[in-house]
Amino acid sequence: MRIFNVLGRQKQDFKPIHEGRVGMYVCGPTVYEHSHLGHAKTYVSFDVVARYLRYRGFDLLYVQNITDVGHLRANDEDRILMRAAQLKAKPMQIVETYTRSYFEDMDALGVQRPDISPRASGHVPEQIEMIQTLIAKNHAYEVDGNVYFDVLSDADYGKLSNRRVDEQQAESRELIGGDKRHAADFALWKRAEPEHILRWNSPWGAGFPGWHIECSAMANKYLGANFDIHGGGIDNIYPHNENEIAQSECANGASFANYWMLTGSLNVLDPDEGIPVKMSKSLGNYITIKDALKSYRPAELRYFILTSHYSNPVVYSDEALVSAKAGWERLMNALRLVRQQMQAAPESAAGNGFSERLARAQADFRDVMDDDFNSPRAIAVLQDLTRDVNSLLNSGSDVGLQTLKAIEDTYLRLAGDVLGLASETPAASGGDSQREAALVQMLIDMRAQARAARDYARSDEIRDKLAALGIVLEDRADGTTWKPG
Repeated sequence: MRIFNVLGRQKQDFKPIHEGRVGMYVCGPTVYEHSHLGHAKTYVSFDVVARYLRYRGFDLLYVQNITDVGHLRANDEDRILMRAAQLKAKPMQIVETYTRSYFEDMDALGVQRPDISPRASGHVPEQIEMIQTLIAKNHAYEVDGNVYFDVLSDADYGKLSNRRVDEQQAESRELIGGDKRHAADFALWKRAEPEHILRWNSPWGAGFPGWHIECSAMANKYLGANFDIHGGGIDNIYPHNENEIAQSECANGASFANYWMLTGSLNVLDPDEGIPVKMSKSLGNYITIKDALKSYRPAELRYFILTSHYSNPVVYSDEALVSAKAGWERLMNALRLVRQQMQAAPESAAGNGFSERLARAQADFRDVMDDDFNSPRAIAVLQDLTRDVNSLLNSGSDVGLQTLKAIEDTYLRLAGDVLGLASETPAASGGDSQREAALVQMLIDMRAQARAARDYARSDEIRDKLAALGIVLEDRADGTTWKPG
């Protein structure tokens, strides 16, 4: 396996610290509003990374944090407190509401839960302990209840983002604060004013942690000082990821993460300029996952995301989603046809040498996914296989049950287990898919009986009512099949 390591800007052979085991930390959401499609791009991408590592036989420990305190705006206002004031709610009400919303969205998209989802507010003691270590090692200092990291104490500061301290922009959020030794020093701990609700006791007085220290403390707690993969969005490379590395390596005296994987942004076209701009809450140009799921199936959204490499930006549009819908349905229609033919397939019929074709598809799939988790090429492998599956099933020759089961298993393992695009019992829409498939087949059988009795009005009525429910019937020489409309 090879991974493009943002730390060093090159593709490298993947060599885990412990053979057969992988530790992966991914920066999670700040839970103050509903998640949008930009979040979906990052977390679907890393869901596939996690799925593929497990498919390849690695024992993966996947940690993804929940930021529920300390993520400050440019004016030092905590995002959770700001949202609580807007909604006249308690901060922890906001946290609980949007944490549940986030996991609801991820579950709906088929994103498997991380092994550990630690919250920043639940790990304040660990953050305080790391800050104390940084002070003891002369990498941090306290001023009137605030504690800052001294960037000049770290000769490697800037190695991830390739930013020099003396070149940083004055308008950066991290440059605010007149009590710092250097403009680029960043907050590890902030003094809480009397009206600040989220506050903890510390050696420096009542306060709350800065944004970056949470990830360092929690990664260290659950994965150790040095672990394999750190993931997140490219927009957090500076200052968040850069500051994580600095404070972690200075506190622990060891390398932090060996491989850095960062996802490209999800963009939308600016209505005035016609150029792609990042989808973000701050710009107000976002589409929540919940709203997107009103128009598209979860698998269609996943397919859209996975047709671009995780590290590349992608532009969201209705046209792109329509194309993704068609591509996903092409795969699922082949799988559905396989399952329909399995119901009456002879045990002993030949497979026309198709086992070799399946083996080649599996090998090709592994080759492209081994190359930096290249999901667009993996989808192309599956589409090539689908073309050949359709040719086999439409050839007019009997295909044996064993071959059909092997085809189904290949789709379930590659499109299902790894990419999350197929399930054991796919259906035209959500709900109980097994029951739905049985009901559709019953109506198809009733329509066939009506046609045999020359009751064409009844036959057309069944077809039209199914079409109104989003199910399209296709009459073929070997029987009637169905697909979502």
